Amino acid sequence: MRTVVLAVSVFVSAVFAGQLAAADAAPSEPFSAEQIAAATILRDQASAGSGAYAIVESLTTEVGQRMAGSPADARAVAWAEAKFRALGFDRVILQPVRFPVWVRGAESAEVVSPAPQSFAITALGWSSATPADGVTAEVVGFPDLEALRAADAGQVRGRIVYLTHAMQRRRDGGGYSKAVEIRSAGAEIAGSKGALAVLIRSVGTDSHRLPHTGGGISFSQISNQPAALKRAIEVSDGSYVALTAVPAAALSVPDADQVERLLKLAQPLVVRLKIEARIGAEYTSHNVIGEITGRELPDEYVVIGGHLDSWDLGTGAIDDGAGVAITMAAGALIAKAPQRPRRSVRVVAFANEEQGIFGGRAYAGRADAARHVAAAESDFGAGRIYRFDSRVDPAHLPAVRQIMQVLFPLGIEAGGNEARGGPDVGGLLKSGVPMFELRQDGSDYFDLHHTADDTLDKIDPLALDQNVAAYVAFTWLAADVLPALKAPAP
Repeated sequence: MRTVVLAVSVFVSAVFAGQLAAADAAPSEPFSAEQIAAATILRDQASAGSGAYAIVESLTTEVGQRMAGSPADARAVAWAEAKFRALGFDRVILQPVRFPVWVRGAESAEVVSPAPQSFAITALGWSSATPADGVTAEVVGFPDLEALRAADAGQVRGRIVYLTHAMQRRRDGGGYSKAVEIRSAGAEIAGSKGALAVLIRSVGTDSHRLPHTGGGISFSQISNQPAALKRAIEVSDGSYVALTAVPAAALSVPDADQVERLLKLAQPLVVRLKIEARIGAEYTSHNVIGEITGRELPDEYVVIGGHLDSWDLGTGAIDDGAGVAITMAAGALIAKAPQRPRRSVRVVAFANEEQGIFGGRAYAGRADAARHVAAAESDFGAGRIYRFDSRVDPAHLPAVRQIMQVLFPLGIEAGGNEARGGPDVGGLLKSGVPMFELRQDGSDYFDLHHTADDTLDKIDPLALDQNVAAYVAFTWLAADVLPALKAPAP
């Protein structure tokens, strides 16, 4: 009897082992146990210490703020090239990116009456300049952009327009798209109605006396706006840039509150605004591309990255030094892995995202753009990743689910299948590249965004390690899967 039981047990074990082997090879499980194990090892290595914090510390210390077209832009490009080489990437590509330079100058705002005092302001990117002695005028306030659009020109002409829209704090940053409209369109609408200048409530969620800068005009809309097109400059890539229709600046949130209290008084609010700003000559920066050669399909690519430039107020630690560091560190771990993935991995430090997504558009225009099989971008600070979204053909959702299983122990939940990828990789959508979003907790991101408070001390090294762990596991698997991931049909 004992012999029979043992024989049956061996038989059952053999059958079970065969079922496991068959399951590994089943079409519904695109990744083998070995592939999942390789990604898991990389994930755990990153979790134990990825080196990302040292990278962002190096960038923010050795280069600092990196305004596009400034002398620090060239230093940042040299830094990124050297860092990729030091981290063991197989090759480094410098892709030229040309754009006109916006130059900030001195800026100030003060109340002339009824209660003289100064305000904390910053000019918006691509703001035009006031006359040398400034603009002194009565302020007229509007609660949102819709109210300004509906206003009679007589209410606006010869005045300084104040626009307010208090941004709502949300983990996914969902309050930004509505609030940012006053920044990107306010000056154009106010200028069309005869305003002399625009002041806006900073697009942020903090209560610090630190104004938030950011682009003051939407370049994507210039060609549809005859007034803007008349004063626009055509860039070498065929796009257009222009200074704002009227000088434009952001007030810190406490100063915006003060303006609103002053507007409630019985006397007119008169403000003197001075902004020095101009367009300089066209400049050549670079996308810095670190590449890890795939073992079987080196001419197919998975791309991850962040933007190298920053605004000039802080040191660009969360926007987007963190994203550069996260993706560089993930790539470095793949470069040192016992086995490379089938396809090549590219990490891109994109040029001039802040002032027009110039680097992202240049990368999307590369001849090899259509040979990318996946793209993701880290450009939402340094918070922990909490969700993983994809944009793939439904046939590839089993692969997404397996990737998700590797990410789950990092505290990451499954998202949807409508990812857009982010500003710099978004251009690859047109080439049919599958998009992924590793969504970070941005609850405090807009406290710091585009301010002087965007500095290294705001970054948690352990949160960076969690980001790298997610990126390295996702990237390795996306680069190794067969068949290649594809985007949904148009």
